[in-house]
Amino acid sequence: MKTIFRVASTELKTLFYSPIAWFLIIIFFIQAGIPYLATLESLARDQDAGLKLNISFIDVIFFGNRGVFSSVMQNLYLYLPLLTMGLISRETSSGTIRLLYSSPIHVRDIVLGKFLAMMVMCLLLVAVVGVFVGSSYFTVQSPDTGKLLSSLLGLYLLLCAYAAIGLFMSSLTNYQVVAAVCTFMVVWVLQYVGGLWQGVAFVRSLTYFLSISGRTGKMLNGLITSKDLIYFVLIIYLFLSLAMYKLRTGMESTRAVIRVGRYTLLLSSVLMIGYVSSIPQLVAYFDATRDQDNTITPSTQRIIAELGDEPLEVTGYANMLDQFFDFGSPDAYNSNLGKWEPYMRFKHNIALKNVMYYDTINQTNNMMRWYPGKNLEQVAKQVADSRDLGLSELKKPSEIRKIIDLSDEPGWYTMQLKYKGRTTFLRVFPDNQRWPSETEVSAALKRLLQAKMPKIVFVTGHLERSIYKMGDREYRMITNLKSFRNSLLNQGFDVDTLSLETEGIPPGIAALVLADPRTVLSPVAMGKLQQYIDQGGNLLIAGEPGKQSIINPLIRQFGVQLMDGTIVYRSKDLQPELAIPYAAEGTPELYPGLQHSYHERSLVTMPTATALAYMDTGGFTIKSLLLTDSSKSWLKKGKLVTDSAAIEYMAKEGDERKDFPTAVSLTRKINHRQQRIVIAGDADFMANKEQQRFNVRAINFIFNTGLFSWLSNGEFPVYSSRPTAIDTRVFVTKDQVKMHRIFYLWVLPGILVVFGTILLLRRKRK
Repeated sequence: MKTIFRVASTELKTLFYSPIAWFLIIIFFIQAGIPYLATLESLARDQDAGLKLNISFIDVIFFGNRGVFSSVMQNLYLYLPLLTMGLISRETSSGTIRLLYSSPIHVRDIVLGKFLAMMVMCLLLVAVVGVFVGSSYFTVQSPDTGKLLSSLLGLYLLLCAYAAIGLFMSSLTNYQVVAAVCTFMVVWVLQYVGGLWQGVAFVRSLTYFLSISGRTGKMLNGLITSKDLIYFVLIIYLFLSLAMYKLRTGMESTRAVIRVGRYTLLLSSVLMIGYVSSIPQLVAYFDATRDQDNTITPSTQRIIAELGDEPLEVTGYANMLDQFFDFGSPDAYNSNLGKWEPYMRFKHNIALKNVMYYDTINQTNNMMRWYPGKNLEQVAKQVADSRDLGLSELKKPSEIRKIIDLSDEPGWYTMQLKYKGRTTFLRVFPDNQRWPSETEVSAALKRLLQAKMPKIVFVTGHLERSIYKMGDREYRMITNLKSFRNSLLNQGFDVDTLSLETEGIPPGIAALVLADPRTVLSPVAMGKLQQYIDQGGNLLIAGEPGKQSIINPLIRQFGVQLMDGTIVYRSKDLQPELAIPYAAEGTPELYPGLQHSYHERSLVTMPTATALAYMDTGGFTIKSLLLTDSSKSWLKKGKLVTDSAAIEYMAKEGDERKDFPTAVSLTRKINHRQQRIVIAGDADFMANKEQQRFNVRAINFIFNTGLFSWLSNGEFPVYSSRPTAIDTRVFVTKDQVKMHRIFYLWVLPGILVVFGTILLLRRKRK
């Protein structure tokens, strides 16, 4: 060990008695400081302007697209080759390597000593980033210490891996520039080797293990895994061993067979250990984040525990003629494996496989119209050729339809989950997130367990809103549209309809929905509804202006009435009949997901709504869920005409201006349970059109999910959101950041320049 330390000490002196080490440290310091100060100043400006951002400031500063770690990682491979290119090549080109060979120093001591010097150098580079991490504790409220330390560990291991690669490359040549270029090339190969030979399962696993790309990704997110730690140890061991073998060939004469055997044994052992360490059953995890952001929630963990030891098979069906085919292509296997890894962490026997096919059934993009005059097989052949696939690798329409019935599913990538002979579908969605979230996965797993899913039943027979149509006013999106992530079906509910005229209300349902009946309810229907209410059933009633005479007789017993008139909103961009009430203070209590999305004045759009009047009858506890803003709206009495003159507030005509409730919740204890009822002065807030409205800051689909979660006593959806970030405030102003900029980008680098210059001058004089 003394020899190793002596070699390391000599190497460090060589580094710091040359300008290159000081130059790189100063450049690295500035490169880390610029994104830190730029993002900090941006956040300080927003805060000074009075903006309230519900985002993690630490994530923005360090892990965002322009954050410190993102900036450093992009150019990290440029630093180490310049530091390592002369480690061995300098000795060989100057001839001093012969003196080392003839000395009693072992080759192992030379290599380990020089690598130890580089470990110290890497630690200094990490310390540079650590300066800004430490500074964040004085500039940002409540940083996530675990995540920051995990990120520094990932950075250090990556630097050490690059250093080991550079040391080996330096042993191959007498020319330092050649060694640096070779290091660049090897790092580039390790970056891209993970995408090679993805069609062969065993080879795919080995190339994925060798890939250095993304290895620090989990650590940057605060998740430390044994397979990533072992990977870096193995990569360092591999290249240090290769360097030792190379140096030994200059000291001893051995047959080529023996040399080849050494290298083969070394590489084989590294690959085998790496392959074994990546087996899901053998991987250990440590989530260093404050809120366990990288770990599935306890609710999902309990669902997975219920699956027991029985295997879960996930088969993805990828249609080559669809936009989401890439999810099921051979190249996507490791990517999909990463998406399922959080669940494999708690259930190791999840088997993934993909089936590729081509078919036009349920094709929303009507791909055939792009290929006039060609039949389906000719189109498939052309597309397959463009993707370097053989048509024999894909199932024909007749073959795939014999294997599985996808006629009721969207025509894109769909996963079938199979457990104990039972199956259910899990879908990707045409939104920004694409992949199913933990909420949708949990719902699918619950279906496999044959759990009793909460059933929401919609009343029909009086021209109510339909859950099977896609018209603007209908309810298919929020109820059973499979391609809409937030539909009740995808969130874990069952939906159905019934006619009160001919059917009875089934026992055990989660809630009954009466949405905008256009005709008067018959005595038979009223009787069944009343019986359901008296028995303590949960209920959602949504009315519309002009339908007060239909709804009010039913809800009078609750002390609630739909008022005459229509809510009018004054807006320069939107139609006046579009009410935009805000979520009342108690609304987030409906569903934990609303607590995550709720903020002051969260909005729900309600086209052509009326206000609610209620009084305490002593039977129910009533709370407002949505309230209008009296500074922007009023209740217009009489018929609302929007196609003539501008609508004005007319007190003489009975118009009223105040904060009106447009949705209320009612609760009472009955039959040893809590009865829950929601009454709304609008039925359009659940309509298809309002789920797609992007011209206002609306949370309709979140609010709707919250309503049905509350009505089903919180059974679903499985809550998977994380606590709101608490590092949402900076302790500095934009002017103070400017002072920080002078200190970090000028004063500290200047001190390093002066210190390094003095050291180099003194060394030169000696």
